[in-house]
Amino acid sequence: MRVLIADDDPQLVRALRITLASHGYDVLAAPDGAAAVALAAKLPPDLVMLDLGMPRLDGVGVIRALRGWTTAPIIVVSGRTGSADKIEALDAGADDYVTKPFQIDELLARLRALSRRTGGVAESPVVTFGDVTIDLAAKAVTRADTSVHLTPTEWQMLEFLARSPGALVTRQTLLREIWSSDQVSDSGYLRLYMSQLRKKLETDPGNPRHLLTESGMGYRLVPDP
Repeated sequence: MRVLIADDDPQLVRALRITLASHGYDVLAAPDGAAAVALAAKLPPDLVMLDLGMPRLDGVGVIRALRGWTTAPIIVVSGRTGSADKIEALDAGADDYVTKPFQIDELLARLRALSRRTGGVAESPVVTFGDVTIDLAAKAVTRADTSVHLTPTEWQMLEFLARSPGALVTRQTLLREIWSSDQVSDSGYLRLYMSQLRKKLETDPGNPRHLLTESGMGYRLVPDP
């Protein structure tokens, strides 16, 4: 898998290049936003990892430029921790957001999750976690081999998460795709339906392990390894 790293910190880029290469990734690197866009056009990456605060073209500009022609997953790795920065990047088209400093094991896990959903669709029509099986083709959910009844809206929300296993799905995406953002903007709908899904699918709904909330950003379904 070809990964493009766009960051103006040469020491971080060098460390990431060594680490990712040791895990089998083919790594490209660009020192600024404009170079990242040019390199991506020349050698299309399977996944992009970028900082927000880059010279010539900032990270959000890079995301918007790339989203004009590619659906390759984009993960932001940035020192900016404010929710406004995260939301802007995610709204522009980023798939995930990790703040610096980060644990390399977590970053590698995020990369694996994104690589599994290249193209936006789960590799398998079946996603499992705990004793739950989600059959995307049959539009059916079972728990401990017993059918679980979901309302149409609960199914839509679960399906969006299951089609991108391990990846962040933003609140804006869910509101737009399920209810249409022109009609609904209250994320209270999402909290309500997520609560119902956890009651039906999580062993301990108050301490979920698989249907997770990313504060201020959205939700993530974490399947079994």
